[in-house]
Amino acid sequence: MTIRGKQEPAARASMGSRASRVAATVQPTVRRVSALAHVAVALLATLAMTFALAVASAPLNVVAYADDATTSGGSSSGASGGESATPIAGPVPNVIITNFTYGDGSVAVGSDFTLSFTFQNKGKVAVSNMVVTVDGGENFAIAGGTNTFYVDALYAGRSATQSVPMQALSSAKSGAQGVTVSFRYEYVDSGSRSSASSDIRISVPVSQPDRFQLDDPVAPEDATVGNETTITMNYVNKGKGDIANVEASIEGDGIETATKTQYIGNVASGASGSIGFAFTPTTAGSLEAKLHVAYEDSDGKSQTKEFPVTVDVAEAAPMPDDSGMAVDDQTADQGVAWWVWVVAAAVAVALIVLVVVLVRRRRKKKAKKADIDEEWDEWTKDDGGDDANGKAGDGPAAGPAVAADPEATQLIVPTSPASASETGADSRRARKGRA
Repeated sequence: MTIRGKQEPAARASMGSRASRVAATVQPTVRRVSALAHVAVALLATLAMTFALAVASAPLNVVAYADDATTSGGSSSGASGGESATPIAGPVPNVIITNFTYGDGSVAVGSDFTLSFTFQNKGKVAVSNMVVTVDGGENFAIAGGTNTFYVDALYAGRSATQSVPMQALSSAKSGAQGVTVSFRYEYVDSGSRSSASSDIRISVPVSQPDRFQLDDPVAPEDATVGNETTITMNYVNKGKGDIANVEASIEGDGIETATKTQYIGNVASGASGSIGFAFTPTTAGSLEAKLHVAYEDSDGKSQTKEFPVTVDVAEAAPMPDDSGMAVDDQTADQGVAWWVWVVAAAVAVALIVLVVVLVRRRRKKKAKKADIDEEWDEWTKDDGGDDANGKAGDGPAAGPAVAADPEATQLIVPTSPASASETGADSRRARKGRA
């Protein structure tokens, strides 16, 4: 018992030292295993995150099924009930135009240009057997070649570019005009092939050439200082579009105008007219003026044209000096020259004298005719008395002679007043002889 009691402490000490050596040997191993475990956990976490990201970025091709069978309570019975399932179709791929070009600025009518456009498949599935058609409508035409193009396949997210030579027709209207691009294609959805189409309209600006023609200004030939005169300018709109808000003005030294700017208005296609620039010269000589014409062309752009013009201005004519003329105040007020009144008075006097002469001549003719008639009456009476006396004096012898000669009893009528006068004078001389 004494020996065993002495050996137990020694055994315990030996066991303690052995345990210490084992612990010292195992502890580094445990630490290495723990480190390896941490590394493994980190790797597993990294792999899990990578897998999750890959799954999120990958396209989700999930086919869902709808169960049309429902229970009397309104809940679906599920596929286990033996009902058939109908797959839901996936989204239809969309093809759009992302960019297009036609050149710089606008396209002039009658000119050629190249239309280039880029189209992209915005869907989740690829499209195939694509046919692209370009339609210019009534304003554009294909300038050689065809307006239809074929694309074998266009995968999801991919894009392609197509160029088309085109021409703006001479009858095209100004402004933004449309071009239609049509896409017809096929795609596979849930194991079946389907077709789709889309029409996209793009706009190309068209411009009409500025054909508003203004002729050279026509200066007046008789411009004088202080008197208003006018410069004229003819215009015509030869373009196919209307000209709007036409304004005209004139400026220059030695020129005064009542209206600085005159508004002409709109000028329709094919219309013509004239612009008059009224002004009053203030100085004599050659005056340099400048005409301004502003308007908006058929594209709505502001245009301005200037025309220089030279006007020869003369001094005003001097006023006549009436100080040496004796002019009646009334005549001066009426504005009639004095010699006009003198001529009028002379004509009036001549008319009066002519009337007096004609009246006197007529009176003389009437008096002369009255004398002739009186003498004729006296001559007729005397002839009658002589015949009576002759018959009484001659007696029977004379009577037969008169009766035998009927010609002696005929009355001879004078052919003119002069002959009648001579006959009357002869009769008077005969009577005097008989007495």
